[in-house]
Amino acid sequence: MLGVPRDADQAAVKDAFRRLALRYHPDRNKEPGAEERFKEIAEAYAVLSDPKKRKEYDTAGFAGVAGFTPEDLFGGIDVGDIFGGLGFDLGGSLFDRFFRRRPAGPPRGANLEVTVAVPLERVVTGGGETVRVARPATCPACRGSGAKAGTAPRACAACGGTGRHVTSRREGGVMFQKIAPCAPCGGQGRVIDHPCPDCRGQGEVERDETLTINIPLGVEEGMTLRVPGHGLPSREPGGVPGDLYVVVRSVADPRFERDGTDLWRMEKVRIADAVLGTSLEVPALDGPVTVTIPPGTQPDAVLRLRGKGLPEFGGKTRGDLYLRVRVHVPDRLATEERRLWERLRDLGKKDKRGAA
Repeated sequence: MLGVPRDADQAAVKDAFRRLALRYHPDRNKEPGAEERFKEIAEAYAVLSDPKKRKEYDTAGFAGVAGFTPEDLFGGIDVGDIFGGLGFDLGGSLFDRFFRRRPAGPPRGANLEVTVAVPLERVVTGGGETVRVARPATCPACRGSGAKAGTAPRACAACGGTGRHVTSRREGGVMFQKIAPCAPCGGQGRVIDHPCPDCRGQGEVERDETLTINIPLGVEEGMTLRVPGHGLPSREPGGVPGDLYVVVRSVADPRFERDGTDLWRMEKVRIADAVLGTSLEVPALDGPVTVTIPPGTQPDAVLRLRGKGLPEFGGKTRGDLYLRVRVHVPDRLATEERRLWERLRDLGKKDKRGAA
């Protein structure tokens, strides 16, 4: 499952799990089946990372570990030790996140998703980025009641505060009841005669929350970072809020086009420089670099600058910067330039006749 040989040491097992977990964790991979794949990888790591469980597996195969519960398998895995230093929240305890049943109680709030655009330089260095999130909060003016200060909602007289309207009828000895939301109060069970002007009777106002998100070094295009507890509040008292998912995008950079960890740039050169060769200073994320254009460079030739791209997420390597050479052909010529080009053309014709 982890793709390691039978005699792999603990470091190799840990590296394999770390690589695959970063690929399939559902906070990053939204494809169908990614979470199930992640669970399988986690189960394999839970067995191979524990010497006792690994010995039982080597001896009896799956039967040797069949008696372990998910808590037995995952309780001792230190997620921070495995992914420490990436600045990437993989959700805390593997057991709590994926295998523990949620306790009964008020439903949790809905999740929120926002997008943050970061410059390519931030991809290189990592670090904090400010994210502003609009979230509903209890109205301070009415303290969530929806009624103007000094007043209070009253129970709906039509439904007695139940929020339901019940009609009954009997047919052939059978009693039928129809239950519908109370129309006068909209099913709320209460009536607000004087709505709060700040929240218009909703009991909630939208507030901007400013968060600092740690962008991991080498963050991938479209990577989703989870911020627990910063989603929408639960609609019922005692319920926990949902989570905030921050989708990271790269800011469009006029200098480069991003392709994974590689960068591409189009560089124009004069036709004489393409023929004779030259040196150019081109921008790179770490500062300008000098590039040699070899003599005889053809249009659309690609030059590769190793290690001048973006860092790999979770790794120690960097991509490359590719320069696509566009040869500039002048559309207007001065008199002397035209004379020289005509002479070059004549020389070319003589060379062809000489070769013949």
